[in-house]
Order: sequence, then C-alpha cells, then structure tokens
Amino acid sequence: MFDIKWIRENPGDFDKGLKRRGLGPLSGELLKLDEVRRAHLTMLQDLQKRRNAASKDIGKAKAQKDEDTAQKLMAEVADIKTKVQAGEDEERALNAKLEAALAEIPNIPLDDVPDGADETDNALVRTVGEPPKFDFEPKQHFEIGEGLGLMDFETAGKMSGARFVILKGALSRLERAIACFMLDQHTGEFGYTEYTPPLLVRDQAAYGTGNLPKFAEDLFKTENDYWLIPTAEVPLTNMVRETILDGSDLPMRATAWTPCFRSEAGAAGKDTRGMIRQHQFSKVELVSITTPDQSLEEHERMTKCAESILQRLGLAYRTMLLCTGDMGFASRKTYDLEVWLPGQDAYREISSCSVCGDFQARRMGARFRGADKKDVRYVHTLNGSGVAVGRALVAVLENYQQADGSVIIPEVLRGYMGGLTQISATQD
Repeated sequence: MFDIKWIRENPGDFDKGLKRRGLGPLSGELLKLDEVRRAHLTMLQDLQKRRNAASKDIGKAKAQKDEDTAQKLMAEVADIKTKVQAGEDEERALNAKLEAALAEIPNIPLDDVPDGADETDNALVRTVGEPPKFDFEPKQHFEIGEGLGLMDFETAGKMSGARFVILKGALSRLERAIACFMLDQHTGEFGYTEYTPPLLVRDQAAYGTGNLPKFAEDLFKTENDYWLIPTAEVPLTNMVRETILDGSDLPMRATAWTPCFRSEAGAAGKDTRGMIRQHQFSKVELVSITTPDQSLEEHERMTKCAESILQRLGLAYRTMLLCTGDMGFASRKTYDLEVWLPGQDAYREISSCSVCGDFQARRMGARFRGADKKDVRYVHTLNGSGVAVGRALVAVLENYQQADGSVIIPEVLRGYMGGLTQISATQD
C-alpha cells in the first residue's frame, strides 16, 4: 500500500509507475479523496478548538454570574459535541474509502524491471545446467508416476474433484525427502529459521500480504471466516505485523514447509493433467524482513538460495527477470526460476522470489527502530519459493526417468530415502 503523503508529493512518479503496470493515472482521483478527507479533518479540528474555547468562556461567564451567557455557551458546546461525533463517524468513513482505493493499487516496479505485457517480455538473466539427453522419448511426470503405480489422480478425483492427487509409497516418501532436504539446506547453511505456522488466517493477515481484497477469488475460505493460506508467505510475513523491531535484529529470515491451497481461478484449461497446477500442494517458503538499505542485496541472496536447491538436485534451470506485466501485485521486482521438464520439452516455473519494499509493511504496520532508537520506519519484506516441493518432485521424475519406467533418485536425496537409489514399478 502507498503512503498518500508520498503520492501527494510525487504524483508524476506515481502515475509513471502505474503506467508501466499498464494502468492509467490515478493520482488525481486519490488526491481528490485525500483533499476531501483533509478538509473534513481541518473542520473537525476547528470545531474542537471552538469547543475548547467555549468551555473556557463558560467558566468565565459563571464566575461573572452571567448565567444567560453561560447557558448559551453550554448549548453551543452541546451542539458542537454532536457535530464532532457525527464528524468523527464521517472521518472514519472517508479514511476507509481512501484506504480501500489504495488497497487495490499494485506496487510500482523498480527502474531495472523490464517493461512488458506478459511472460513473453520477461528477460533471461542466466541459464544453468544442460538439459539431459535421452535415447528414448521422455515421458511426462504423470505418465511416470501412474506407470509406477504410485500416483493416483482418479481416486483423488472421486473424493475431491479435479486438480488433486494421491501419492503412494516411494513417491510419497520422495516428496517428503525433497522438502526435508530443502529445509536442511535453508536452515543449516543459509541462516533461515524454520517455523510451523498456522494454515488458516483471518482477513487482516491476508490483507497484509496483498491477497485481499483484490484476489479473494484465488483463495479458499471457510464458513467461519478463515482463509486457507495460498503460501506460507502469508503467516510468516505477518509474524511482524503491528510490531516495531530493533534494526540490529534485521535481516530476519524465516522458512516453512506447508501445504498451500489455491482455487486456481482463471486457470481453466491450463495444466489440467498432472501436478503442475493443483488446488493443494506443498512448498518450502522463504521470507525475509529487512531494513530498506538491505532489501535489494537480500533479494539477490534469496534467489541464489533457491537456485542452490536446483543445482544440488542436478536440475537444469534458467533465471528470468519478470517484466512489469507479469510480476505479482505486491512485488517491486521478481525473479522466476524455471526448471527444465523433459516430458514437456519446456522450462516451467518452480520458484518466484520477490522484493516488495515497504508495500506489505504499510498494510501490516510493521516497522523497525534505527540505531539512534528514535527513527522509526517501515521494514521491507521479501518472499520466495525455496522451492515448490510438488514441482521439484515433477522435475526429479522427468529428469531422472529411465527407459524401463524407473526413476533414479538424486544422490543428495538418498539419505532421506533410507539409502534407496531407484524407484521402480516393483516397489510401493
């Protein structure tokens, strides 16, 4: 969310940033709302001043035995009190109207983010690793999993509908192994603290990260007003809501492996087979809370942490800088990691690492105190997949598949698999 004072002082820069997002100028509309709000606040302040002055005059009139004047002043004070009470209700309504308008506006991209309309305008940053070569026609992950008898979409569909899967035996353990490997790397080597956060959150938490109100249709909601988290970014980032942190404690780095739930609104016809796009999936999330001067360096660091997972799994990937038309609502700059999937003969997203500046912090009221202990400012927030566990399983299956339908287990995962080196159809 933007600071209306900043918009008031920088309307041109604000509208220029929105234009890069494909939006028309909004500063004029917002500043009109702000002008009405500020004028109303000034009126209330003037009424309060007059009320205070009249209250003093009542005392003077009574001291002078001027009861007629005192009664008139008391009537005026009572009238002002009524007007102030009504005015305060109106002030809350005006504040809510301005906040609602600001809440719908996406973050402004950084200068080095390429302009563009969609994913075709994203910029290649680097390509790492060589896609494997096969002397047979590589299969897609769902063909491999079903061939092993360890991936069941049909039974999942009977109980839950489309975009769900049941994993069994060695594949279920392999997914867990991938997640545990990621957590061990991020906590043991990269300095993230592991958390087990709630999977259900209230409105204010989803609002704080920018999921509400604009993207309510992308979420699942319970009948008693909880939202199922679309990613652990929501609870991890909200751990600092309405908090003033000590700047010396930053950056704060958090990670969690959780189920994630998304309605996939607007995804009709996309990735209808397999595990690429599901209503329920698991992900290891990375979140950083930093000071403003740390955030860009932290963004590069976070991206490298996610990349290291793919490197150690021996998976070819590329790093893309998203254009203005493809980046997320709360992001100022985003890197996507796209892993090579031989079965699809394509790179597919497996991680997205974003720096949000103070955009989420303003929505959450998350601040820090500087070294002088007087300067209190909003923190900067970052989030990234470290990486999507289900998609990592997909990538392992497709990149390590064998001609006989078996799958070689990457060496770094074998310790988590009880020493198992290969999954074949004879196993369960």
